[in-house]
Amino acid sequence: MKNIIDNTVEFVKQKLEGAEAGHDWFHIERVWKLSKKIAEDEECNHDVVELSALLHDIADPKFHNGDETLALKVSREFLESQDTPEDVIEQVLFVIKNISFKNRSEVPQNLPIELKIVQDADRIDAIGAIGIGRTFNFGGFKNNLMYHPDIKPQLNMSKDEYKKSNGTTINHFYEKLLLLKDLMNTEKGKKIAEERHDFMLLFLDQFYKEWNVD
Repeated sequence: MKNIIDNTVEFVKQKLEGAEAGHDWFHIERVWKLSKKIAEDEECNHDVVELSALLHDIADPKFHNGDETLALKVSREFLESQDTPEDVIEQVLFVIKNISFKNRSEVPQNLPIELKIVQDADRIDAIGAIGIGRTFNFGGFKNNLMYHPDIKPQLNMSKDEYKKSNGTTINHFYEKLLLLKDLMNTEKGKKIAEERHDFMLLFLDQFYKEWNVD
C-alpha cells in the first residue's frame, strides 16, 4: 500500500496548507513518525496505523464548527478514490472517530492496537516542548489569556464544557496536558511521555517564578 500512503501524504499536505500551526502538516508528520516508531514494538496492521496517523486531523472539529463527521466523510472519500480495501477504510475511520481526548468517555472497550498506537502518538505531540509551543500557539489563535491567578483550572469537565472552554493557556496544562502521561496505552508511549511530562513540570515551575517577580 506504499502508493496509497504516498498519495495520502500529498493529499494531507495540500488539504492542511495554511492550517493553524499546531494542527498543520508538521503536526501530522510528527504524529505519523511517532506512530511508526511505537508500532515497531507492537503486533499491528502498519498500513492502518500510518493512514490513521496521516488522516486523524484532516478536518479537526475545532476548526469546522464542531462538526465531528466531516473528517470521516473526507477520509472515506479520499481512501475510496485510492481503491483502499473496505476493511482498512473502516479501521481507519474507527481510529479517527475515537482518538480525541474530549471523546475518551464515549469510546468502546477493548480498543484495537492501531488506535492505541496513533492515540499515544497524537497525545505525545501535545506534551513536552512541542506541546508547550502548540498550546501557546492555539491560545494566541483564540486570543485566550496566558495566565490569570484568579482563574482556576476546570477539572473533570464534560465533553460539552471542554469544547466550549476558553480558559487560560496555563490552565490547559492542568485540564489536559498533565493528564496525558497516565492515559498512554503502550509501553513505548509511556516511556516517551514520561520525559516530556517532566519537562512540562519544569516549564511550569519556571513560568510561575517569572510571573511572580518580587
